[in-house]
Amino acid sequence: MSGVRAQQKQKTRQALIEAAFNQLSADHSFSNLSLREVAREAGIAPTSFYRHFKDMNELGLTMVDEAGLTLRQLMRQARRRIASGGSVINTSVVTFMEFIDNSSNQFRLLLRERSGTSKAFRAAVAREVKHFILELAHYLESETKCDAIHAYIQSEAMVTLVFNAGAEALDLEGLQRDELVERVIWQLRYITRGAAHYVRETNKEI
Repeated sequence: MSGVRAQQKQKTRQALIEAAFNQLSADHSFSNLSLREVAREAGIAPTSFYRHFKDMNELGLTMVDEAGLTLRQLMRQARRRIASGGSVINTSVVTFMEFIDNSSNQFRLLLRERSGTSKAFRAAVAREVKHFILELAHYLESETKCDAIHAYIQSEAMVTLVFNAGAEALDLEGLQRDELVERVIWQLRYITRGAAHYVRETNKEI
């Protein structure tokens, strides 16, 4: 395949992914998507869909991978902001809320398929969430000097809390959203301070 044709194929493949994301909404989940509708929005014939994906399930799994990658990239951006002097918790929560605002359908996909009926989708979302937990755990381990096990447990608690808050944030605006963000920041502080206290007390016992 020539370089130009390969680029065009990748462009069309991405157009299909974006078309599928565009059709997701609060009332329209991935299982409701039609191959024909997705192909039409991407500007190709339905039969051409199969040049890029085996079926809708393969498209959906690719969308999960893309959503997870987008989230991880944003949180890496948050850590760069933190390195420039930002508050760790405040910056992380604000960045996560930016992800929900700017990529709400990507978050909806992760949220719904995390407990959906498809085992393949549940496994794919679990894998993306675990990547997210591990990246945060590695950061906590290096910054707080706690051991890997405590860093992972703390990270898992923080990610679970933030994902649950994200689900709530999808339906909130204005003052209600601000109050949620403030509450999540305090809850994360409780987790981090409690974890730090536990590690100190555990070290005393050793």
